[in-house]
Formats: sequence, structure tokens, C-alpha cells
Amino acid sequence: MCLAVPLKLVFVNGNDAIGEVGGIQREVSVMMTPDVKVGDYVIVHAGFAIQVLDQKEAEENLELLRQIGDTAEQIREDVRSRRAGRGTEDKRG
Repeated sequence: MCLAVPLKLVFVNGNDAIGEVGGIQREVSVMMTPDVKVGDYVIVHAGFAIQVLDQKEAEENLELLRQIGDTAEQIREDVRSRRAGRGTEDKRG
């Protein structure tokens, strides 16, 4: 499965750019979105900006990704809790 992530561009120089999300910066090729500028939001897949987004759309996408991450973390915690509970049970039968 592939996942494209919205990033805010903080630096653009020709076809090279730096995008940021959650304080993490990544190098991005903007060769497929040549009219972008600093402050634009782009969808990035495999290191390439493939689409320009408006700020509202980017924020909505980021919120959905956050919710997915929160749900996955809750599932991991539930599994750990169940496993820990099994380790403390009386195994005599």
C-alpha cells in the first residue's frame, strides 16, 4: 500500500524543495508541480510533489492521518494490555 502525505513547502529552489509536517522536514522534488512556492501545501509520494493542495484540504488530510495514527496506537495498547493480562493469570488450569 502506498501513502501520499501533505507537506508544507518551507524552501523551494528550482525543482528541489523542502517540505515540513509535524516539525519533520524532507527533501522533495517539485518537478511535477513547477509553479509551487514557499508556503504551498503539496501531496508528496515517493519524494515527489504530485499535487498542490489548499491549506484547508491539507489540514483535513493531516487530521485524518492523525486520527488513523491515534487509532493504531490505541489498538497496539489494547493488544499489549491483553498480552500482559495473560502473563499474570494462574496457569494451573
